[in-house]
Amino acid sequence: MTNYEKWDHEFRTNNLFAFNKNDKALLYLKVKAICRKTLITDFLKENNLTLKSKKEKEQFPELYALFEDKPELKPQLDRFLRDEKNEWYSRMKNKGKEEKGVDVDKVITALRKINVYEWGGDHNNSLDQYLVKRYVKDISDYDTLRKKAIEIQANAWNFVQTSWYNNWTSYLIESIFKKHERVLSAIGEIKGVDFFIDNYPIDLKVTYFPNEFMEKKLKDKIGNKELAWLKKEAKKVNISPDKGLSDAEQLTFLKEELENHGHSNIIKVLTKHKQKIIDKACKHPKELMKWLYENQSARLFGAENRLFLVLVDTKDMKQSWKMKRAFTLIEPTVKNYLDSFNAHSLKKIKFTFNQKEYTSLSDIIFITK
Repeated sequence: MTNYEKWDHEFRTNNLFAFNKNDKALLYLKVKAICRKTLITDFLKENNLTLKSKKEKEQFPELYALFEDKPELKPQLDRFLRDEKNEWYSRMKNKGKEEKGVDVDKVITALRKINVYEWGGDHNNSLDQYLVKRYVKDISDYDTLRKKAIEIQANAWNFVQTSWYNNWTSYLIESIFKKHERVLSAIGEIKGVDFFIDNYPIDLKVTYFPNEFMEKKLKDKIGNKELAWLKKEAKKVNISPDKGLSDAEQLTFLKEELENHGHSNIIKVLTKHKQKIIDKACKHPKELMKWLYENQSARLFGAENRLFLVLVDTKDMKQSWKMKRAFTLIEPTVKNYLDSFNAHSLKKIKFTFNQKEYTSLSDIIFITK
């Protein structure tokens, strides 16, 4: 078995922990990053190299072998990965225009216009399954279905708008990392690797403090989930829930009613408990890292090294989504993290997913408001 075959097998079997601190494995990932038609063509042209193979599938192992035989070429690969013009967003052609690339200032301005963060689907963000379940299979009368047209259109728009917001905020946050001298981009071409920090392959995950994790910890502290506890406390001061509301609406309603009737002390008790849970997670993040690995979507499962950027609006956690565009808050925190990054920054995480054991390296950067 060649080195290429060995690391190709490890990559395909999701054994990405084996890629840490191994030069041959690292080379596999870096070469994989440029093994797309336009990228590999440009790299070969820039460095006056030729390959016998014409098919991309065959060029990958041939190029890997070339780097093994001529290690002096490796700095040229790093330079290519570091060159911003090779990023996918630099190569992207604006529709109807000649120039390539993304107008960052225009994107940032547009992101500030988003006032609603709703998926328009179910909690798994699967719009097609949601539409089939809610409208296609549940409604047999066509006239009834036609009356739902505006509702369906709104669901589709919310899904597209929120997906667009997530895509471009993630791109801009990733760009902040890639500006740093210790970061080498994977130029958007490897599943599970966005960039390398000091040659550690990293998948960046921008997320929010998970509500399910918070609920679990709240139950340990106050004996109930947030809504059940609020209902109980509200009942003590003669405030009744509105049974016509959803759980999310009920939470907002009860908090408003408690505030309106001078019982803000109850809300403060809840807020203090939440803050303590967040503070503990910041000081001892390994439990949350493990939870994030074990509770990821099965469809998007990965066991790669992950750096979680967790955004928390401690005053109103439901508004944490707005922090994805708080670049002036995010950038200095990311810079400080990368400046102080060392061999101990990433922690070993052992976790179970679908009854199988995995090991990864991970860390969390908390951005709190």
